[in-house]
Amino acid sequence: MKKVAVTGIGAVSPLGNYFEASWEAAKKGVSGIAPVTRFDASGIKWKVAGELKGFDASQYLSQKEISHLDPFVQYAVAASIMAVEDAKLVQKSEVRSQKSELTDLLTCSLDSGAVIIGSSRGGITTIENGLNRSSRSSRSRPSPYLMPSTSIGMAASYVAQKLGIRGYSLGISNACASGANAIGEAYRLIKSGYAGPVLAGGAEAPVCRLCIEGYGVSGALSKINDSSASRPFDRTRDGFVLSEGACVLVLEDYETALKRGAQIYGEIIGYGNTTDAYHMTKPNPEGEARAISMAIKEAGLYPKDVDYISAHGTSTPLGDKAEAEAIKIAFGKKAYEIPVSSVKSMSGHMLSASGAFEAAITLMSMKEGVITPAINLKEKDTECNLNYVTEFKKAGIKNAISNSFGFGGVNAVLVFRRV
Repeated sequence: MKKVAVTGIGAVSPLGNYFEASWEAAKKGVSGIAPVTRFDASGIKWKVAGELKGFDASQYLSQKEISHLDPFVQYAVAASIMAVEDAKLVQKSEVRSQKSELTDLLTCSLDSGAVIIGSSRGGITTIENGLNRSSRSSRSRPSPYLMPSTSIGMAASYVAQKLGIRGYSLGISNACASGANAIGEAYRLIKSGYAGPVLAGGAEAPVCRLCIEGYGVSGALSKINDSSASRPFDRTRDGFVLSEGACVLVLEDYETALKRGAQIYGEIIGYGNTTDAYHMTKPNPEGEARAISMAIKEAGLYPKDVDYISAHGTSTPLGDKAEAEAIKIAFGKKAYEIPVSSVKSMSGHMLSASGAFEAAITLMSMKEGVITPAINLKEKDTECNLNYVTEFKKAGIKNAISNSFGFGGVNAVLVFRRV
């Protein structure tokens, strides 16, 4: 079995339009949550979201492509290009010098590579826009690009097209766990012998009326309409804040990465994937705990070896309580000692992209020896009595886990090791 290294990270998030900016904002405890601008939210209860701010898709795509592609695909392309640049698989000037076919400019290592990108909602923004146009005029016809550009798999397919990747390609839709699942499946692919490199992550553009009202009426969204709305594990939490963005990691065979002199953010050493088989929306702590334990076991670790937990931490009353219980089941007495944080307190919930983004934040936490804070946690819920980090702190982290859970009782847990 091969060892798996992460050699590149690219992201667009409510905290920044490239990963380095997002990481610096996370260390400072900056909130990316603000009033909704994508549509007129005056008539609904939920008025804040985690939107990208000043994102310029024309850095990565032509105007024609932008007009044809749903934003979630645009975000995936941007994050993927930044990830391969970061991994030094391509030159920045080469990738951005053209806006269509880039294949002839790229290194041959990408030709036989792979791409796995998850998304929960796919092209829902474009679908909503198409329906709105049709309702306004009986003469309005859907765009011929409506169906292909909004499919879940188009993020992976279009990234492959832009980067000349002709190997393995897969779109994953496993609710909010999709991005973490994509990384986990990429890890398994390389571990079992696939040459790679593999681009893996998640992309979402769900900040539209349909999504916000849909999640809102289900009781999942916070009714607090300011930047403090996302407050994981706090006694006053009342739901998550919907956000958009994308994050993509480059995974490689560890020895290959060493030979080409690549920077290595960390090693992926375990992956747990379970389902609760319990309820459509209510989480089951037992199922989540099984995923945590499975990942730790595959990593060859014991609970005592884990130094940090990046929590799913959505800020929902049921979800946070279930996750805290799952951590207690999986770690026993050790659960009360391990530092726990939730990046969603700052970014909001980017659905599938959150799992990938939190994996990236975890890798940087290990690399720099720091933990980003869970902001807005002012009064700890007595039923969620774990060791939460509420201020930026230094910490030596050798092994860490990142949790991602989703509707349908789907659970994905990744284990990382510092190198």
